[in-house]
Amino acid sequence: MSDTPSAPAPVILGNEPGSFPHGVLAERHPAIVRQVRDAFPLGPERRRALDALLASCADGVVEPLPADADPTGRDRDRWARWGMDAYAGRSWYEVPWLWAESHFYRRLLDAFGHFGPGPWQGVDPFRPAKLAELDAPETDEELAALDGLDALPAEERTRALLHGSLWGNRADLGFRLSDPGAAAGGGTEPLVADDSATLWSLLPAPAAGAPRREPVTLCLVADNAGRELVPDLLLVAHLLAEGRVDRAVLHVKPYPYYVSDATPADVLDALRRLVAAGGTAAGYGERLWTALTDGRVTVRAHPFSCAPLPYADMPGDLREDFAAATVTVLKGDLNYRRLVGDRWWSPTTSFADVTAYFPGPVAALRTLKSDVVTGLDAGTVSALEASGERRWRTSGTHALIQVRR
Repeated sequence: MSDTPSAPAPVILGNEPGSFPHGVLAERHPAIVRQVRDAFPLGPERRRALDALLASCADGVVEPLPADADPTGRDRDRWARWGMDAYAGRSWYEVPWLWAESHFYRRLLDAFGHFGPGPWQGVDPFRPAKLAELDAPETDEELAALDGLDALPAEERTRALLHGSLWGNRADLGFRLSDPGAAAGGGTEPLVADDSATLWSLLPAPAAGAPRREPVTLCLVADNAGRELVPDLLLVAHLLAEGRVDRAVLHVKPYPYYVSDATPADVLDALRRLVAAGGTAAGYGERLWTALTDGRVTVRAHPFSCAPLPYADMPGDLREDFAAATVTVLKGDLNYRRLVGDRWWSPTTSFADVTAYFPGPVAALRTLKSDVVTGLDAGTVSALEASGERRWRTSGTHALIQVRR
């Protein structure tokens, strides 16, 4: 049974050497800067900016966004509201880890020249890695495997596509940078929490001859592009085809973020990959293409999707969007951290309680790649701790499906 929190747990920082957050700031972020610098023929000015960010990762402090990287000032105004005045001048390691990570990616885009005038304006610095993954032989194998799904009973097919979306989160490119081996392969560990029956109760298959119901809307908040976004799109197409969902809203990031997070351009790449794959995969892709053109599926890229804040601080228009959904499904580790709050919760803290603020039913599909976790029963936690696998929270080998009606 989950515990009801008496007070919020401490916010996770990156200031403890040897901790997972400290390793991300000290090792993963410099590796990402080097990856971007090596992937493009950047001129001296861009390379100097990336080198300065690399030095800042080691011993620098949080700096405000430069004016020349945001000519309109809109983004600087947003970051001022998101905490820049409070954190500017402080060490990356002494501000909330979620905030530091988000600001790093915004600074990386500045250094690359994504926002300012010049040849790299609007270019995704992570695109080479995203396309390489989308075009990998493993993706061909996964899409070819869809040909066998039609032979399965409807419930088994639905379960297979849900788990494909869940375990597809292991394809997170940012995660693979620091631990490539752990991201390979499919999910084999039992789920540490499984509320899939509750999810299907919110999205039931229509019964033959039943009276017409109210329209069912799914909000799916995507996480990564490439081999994770593809199974997310397959799940949406399946739910539409089965009549479990009448309309779907796919939320993605408005600009490149966290190495592999999906943007509208990545949705197009994944959709084209499906259509070109042939076989069953192409059928899914064509149905999605039609659903996008007739409005049953829409794509949104809200600025708050790149905010360094938990969803508890979401603006009113986004809250209205989620409130209108039959259920909102949040994919991946970062969305989970933002959903429950990036805090040192006891793992038996009630998931329902920490998500009570969310404006409507909410579900999390997540492979565990950071320390924060809630909603586990005490027996599961004891077994995990006794297993000898110290990194069960961060290795991506365990997953969960959690739902709050």
